[in-house]
Amino acid sequence: MRKLLIANRGEIARRIRRTCGALGIKTVAVYTADERNAPFVAEADEGLLLAGTGPVPYLDMAGLLDAARRTGADAVHPGYGFLAENAAFARAVVEAGLLWVGPPPDAIERMGDKLESKRVAREANVPTLEPMDEASVRLPALVKAAAGGGGKGMRVVRSQDSLEAAIASARREAEHAFGNGTLFIEPYLETIRHVEIQVLGDGHGNLIHLGERECSIQRRHQKVIEESPSPAVDGALRKEMGEAALALARAIGYRNAGTVEFLLSDDGRFYFLEMNTRLQVEHPVTEEVYGVDLVEQQLLVAMGEPLSVDPGEEPLGHAIEARLNSEDAANGFLPATGTLVGWEPDLELARVESGVDVGSVVGTSFDPLIAKFIGVGSSRTEAALSLALALERSTIQGVTTNRDVLVAILRSEEFLSGNTTTDFLDRVALPARRELTGDERDAVLATVAAAAERDARRSARVLTSFAPGWRNSRMPPQRRILLMGDDEVTVAYRRDRDGRTWIDTGSGERSALDLEDGIELDGAFHAAAAHRAGDRWWVHTRTGDVEVAEISPFPSSEIEEAPGSLHAPMPGKVVSVDVAVGDTVRKGQTLVVLEAMKMEHAIGSPDDGTVAEVKVSAGQQVDRGALLVVVVESA
Repeated sequence: MRKLLIANRGEIARRIRRTCGALGIKTVAVYTADERNAPFVAEADEGLLLAGTGPVPYLDMAGLLDAARRTGADAVHPGYGFLAENAAFARAVVEAGLLWVGPPPDAIERMGDKLESKRVAREANVPTLEPMDEASVRLPALVKAAAGGGGKGMRVVRSQDSLEAAIASARREAEHAFGNGTLFIEPYLETIRHVEIQVLGDGHGNLIHLGERECSIQRRHQKVIEESPSPAVDGALRKEMGEAALALARAIGYRNAGTVEFLLSDDGRFYFLEMNTRLQVEHPVTEEVYGVDLVEQQLLVAMGEPLSVDPGEEPLGHAIEARLNSEDAANGFLPATGTLVGWEPDLELARVESGVDVGSVVGTSFDPLIAKFIGVGSSRTEAALSLALALERSTIQGVTTNRDVLVAILRSEEFLSGNTTTDFLDRVALPARRELTGDERDAVLATVAAAAERDARRSARVLTSFAPGWRNSRMPPQRRILLMGDDEVTVAYRRDRDGRTWIDTGSGERSALDLEDGIELDGAFHAAAAHRAGDRWWVHTRTGDVEVAEISPFPSSEIEEAPGSLHAPMPGKVVSVDVAVGDTVRKGQTLVVLEAMKMEHAIGSPDDGTVAEVKVSAGQQVDRGALLVVVVESA
């Protein structure tokens, strides 16, 4: 293998390139027109533009194979997502005379159909949950896509009335994400753990597992925190689950890297969930505790080499991965978009895998993952606390993220005690956003005031023989209206001749000295740095980034909208409009379905009433805040 085409993008493309470089293998990045400036393109040895935008070009088998031919690549790595678990693509790569860095196409096909994978598991004596017929569903139940993964095409059903709508929505989402709308229904277990086993196989008869990862903390059935080893698995259970995973892999002649996923109950019983025939997003935690490069093993196996990993080793230490996503945790974890105006992850305390840099645009076409932060320690507590601190220390500005929730999870008593079942985010009260109070709040406001004063002095400086800020008389305070979350504050500030700024946020005047690395407020130092992007100030503090909006002092010319106006909570594409003008609706009834970042989101009526206006139609792209429907109280 001399040159590898990476049929993927973002952080996984950078991850694969790094290992390829260590092995002396050149890499080819494929990209779309809106990704020309992405880091994964600049870092590859070669790049080739694909036709189209968004995810569609990464699903074009013929286009990807043509890219391999044009660049002289002799191998293809699919990464994860897109075509990574597409048996037809794997066959096409092999038939084109290229090395396929993945399992045999037949294994992908058998495990890609979840109904077939459960049948294989039962024949291999691996415990499974039995699928249910639609006519005899026992609640609660889980409607699930037979193809794909990543939480797409999944719906929890708790009432018979919602079953039909859940099936329709799951099928629509599955068809869009995987091109296959086949569904099945199985029992939904409320309090359970999601534990998966990493397997590796080669072409020389070696098949091993590298312990477990727990991925129980999820939102919308997508993982948020992953760790290895699991706090609920001891040596005996690890051996039992590992043997079950190997039995399944052996039954399908598995080679390369794969993951067998299980549901684990409190009594130690486990049930086969699915097998992912690819590298997992959370693979770094296994690498850290087993001291192995899984991408390297994938490449070596593809080249016909035997595994170079000791199957008898136990995990050493603990590793935890947190997925930093562009989403608004305070608004139901809905997707958020924007441009990164500040990005400086802490590389001292954490391993960071990202696909972004300053200037990267976070849109609605791809998954909301910005970066993976991996904390490592000799104990679970050490790994969790160092990871929380690394997240806080990182500069992440320009887009709303779930950072505050991640930090709160990692420091919570429930997490540190190992109480991490799949209902964690439903039962554990966590702050969606960090609330600033007292000196920390005033320090942020003082930093914005000092930065605004400094910018104003630079732009207005005319008399160059005088020091910046010099005045020949005492000037009245300047004022700015700032919004921190839902808190609107009028900040009055003035600058003395000695360079000190005096600010008043409503509780009295305080002394603020603008320093190189922060602000000194009444003699106490606060690490803080601010810069402006449009009408927003971003302030980096020692506990994270704070967004401060500046409000114009002039009256708004916007016309007040009618009561009952329903707005888009995030940018996206209108999948369906389920009501018409004049329809009577009840509170919570789905009016519009939006799709963003490959997930569907049902927009429900805020109250009982009558539909007065419908402002959108299916297929339309809308921005966040766009007016969708107006519902008025019934007469």
